[in-house]
Amino acid sequence: MPAIDLNSDLGESYGAWTLGDDVAMLKLVTSANVACGFHAGDPATLWACCSAASELTVRIGAQVGYHDLAGFGRRFIDVAPRDLTADVVYQIGALDGLAQVSGSAVAYVKPHGALYNAIVHHREQARAVVAAVTAYDDTLPVLGLPGSVFLEEAEKAGLRTVIEAFADRAYTPDGTLVPRTTDGAVLRDPAVVAERVRRLVVDHTLEAVDGTVLAVTAESVCVHGDTPAAVEMATAIRSLLDAEGVTVEPFV
Repeated sequence: MPAIDLNSDLGESYGAWTLGDDVAMLKLVTSANVACGFHAGDPATLWACCSAASELTVRIGAQVGYHDLAGFGRRFIDVAPRDLTADVVYQIGALDGLAQVSGSAVAYVKPHGALYNAIVHHREQARAVVAAVTAYDDTLPVLGLPGSVFLEEAEKAGLRTVIEAFADRAYTPDGTLVPRTTDGAVLRDPAVVAERVRRLVVDHTLEAVDGTVLAVTAESVCVHGDTPAAVEMATAIRSLLDAEGVTVEPFV
């Protein structure tokens, strides 16, 4: 029977600014990529998110990113590798502390936004992130795009790598994500997104924007928590996968 992990980016509210519905999403996903305060999330928000995840037995991942609250971590920063390594260690440690006092712990690491996209090809920054995870806890798995230099460097370092796909993002013919500045980069129809995930899990394929069929064998699928219809999308995905006999569970 096929199985898939469903993850979402959560804990991204900040002070009086509320983004997404963390509790509703935590009732639908199996892994939570929780912000670490650099691109989004304040300590109280992150603690509340970790506590809710722990109560609902949802696995917590550290979503590390550039130090860029103003840009929501979606702007490339040419940070020195040593500084980036320190930034990532800092973020994992901060979130792990909040997760620990919530009765859980950080169980994996997933880069966010511009950092995630940069280390598909930017080897120096990829190595810097790998160095941080290895230094903090080399048993932590890392999530990334198939074919990325990040997963290549992580494998070389002996880290557990997890191939990830995106339910609500458009793909280029070469298997990378269409930039968010491009029209149609974010998919918004719950039925379309759910069918996309069903096809990914059952047939191991995704369709790029030009119709190219991409072969993708993923262990985890992401639904962005800040997408306006995120809860509706995750609900539609769960319903369709249940109907297809697909088990939604954390990756091992």
